[in-house]
Amino acid sequence: MIRVLIADDQDLVRAGLRMILEAADELNVVAEAADGDAAVELAVTCAPDVVLMDIRMPRCDGIQATRRLAATATPPKVIILTTFDTDDNVYEALAAGASGFLIKTAPPARLIDAVRCVHAGEALLAPSVTQRLIQEHLGRSRPDTALLRQLDALTDREREVLALIGRGHSNSEIARELVVSEATVKTHVNRVLGKLQLRDRVQAVVLAYESGLVTVGGSTSESTR
Repeated sequence: MIRVLIADDQDLVRAGLRMILEAADELNVVAEAADGDAAVELAVTCAPDVVLMDIRMPRCDGIQATRRLAATATPPKVIILTTFDTDDNVYEALAAGASGFLIKTAPPARLIDAVRCVHAGEALLAPSVTQRLIQEHLGRSRPDTALLRQLDALTDREREVLALIGRGHSNSEIARELVVSEATVKTHVNRVLGKLQLRDRVQAVVLAYESGLVTVGGSTSESTR
């Protein structure tokens, strides 16, 4: 059973999300919160596996709440709920520790699949949208050289894998690109996440761009080769 917490300041939205989620046998809504503060408190007491987090809430918004949850001993997976995929704050939420984001107008089946996806440890990313968000954000700043130095802990192959993750490639696509098995790719991905102390692939995508390993447009930075 996947335990879900819903955080949204609108009663009707929470009721609708609960109805959709509980229609799936393996999903159980364990709590509802009307703001970020309540979401963090309930996450500690109810121990959800996944939190559906509205990005815009009073008192404590979804970004602040996600950052606080990421700092807890056993953080749940967070799916950010937003009205528009162009929301400037989506990038900040991903950087804060969210496992992905979902548009509120997504069909019910997509919502259920999203919860299953992040619970299974996958990143909920639409590569074209996510890369656009990251590129637009990083277009305003220079790569973080301190983050780039962290990549020294990686082997050349692990750096290749991180760059491909940053471009939005799935494990199967990385396997084809590097001519290795998917099992080998999974091993490399796990090592990358472990060495860089990243929670999931979303954090890897963010780091790949912020460090300059992957540049705007999706190419690998010459300085990192």
